[in-house]
Amino acid sequence: MAHPDDAELWAGGTLARCAASGAAVTIAVPHHHEPRRDSEAAAGAAILGAKLYQYDWPTVAALRQLLLAVRPEVVITHSLRDVHPEHRGLADTLAAALPEVVIATGRPQRLYTADSYNSLTADGPIPAHTIVDVSDTYETKWKALAAHASQPIGDHFGPMAETLARLWGSRIGARYAENFVPLPVLGRLPAAATL
Repeated sequence: MAHPDDAELWAGGTLARCAASGAAVTIAVPHHHEPRRDSEAAAGAAILGAKLYQYDWPTVAALRQLLLAVRPEVVITHSLRDVHPEHRGLADTLAAALPEVVIATGRPQRLYTADSYNSLTADGPIPAHTIVDVSDTYETKWKALAAHASQPIGDHFGPMAETLARLWGSRIGARYAENFVPLPVLGRLPAAATL
């Protein structure tokens, strides 16, 4: 993800759910120029049950090194057409790093993009695809998001996260949910509704 709070905001419930099931979860974000943001990222990751991996700059080489070190089965990132330019930049850099790593290791096997501001990209609404019920882990998501006290959680990001989680949840008959859209990894897409 591009920013210290992005994992919590866009995928926190799903990451907490994966961690609670015993899966190894790694949140990877670049170091922030404000040290407080880095410590908030560490706190948020710990609340979700994830390991935090920080690197200096989101370059193809840095992301390739991360992917080779972690060898994740699943990667969640931003949309290639995200409305936030730093989100787009990170997603593009990750996409450039993936082919060589996948050829060498076979991983990741699945790549997804997370939600974005009001579920919109530069191309329009984010399609419903893999909607994950996070009703049981929503409180954990909220606590992890609240760890980012330097950010406008209470009056901006928090209400947006709540609205999106309720909207996605209503589509599957759950209280809260998060949506993810698959991207092809060397021409392969995951089966519907698998994350």
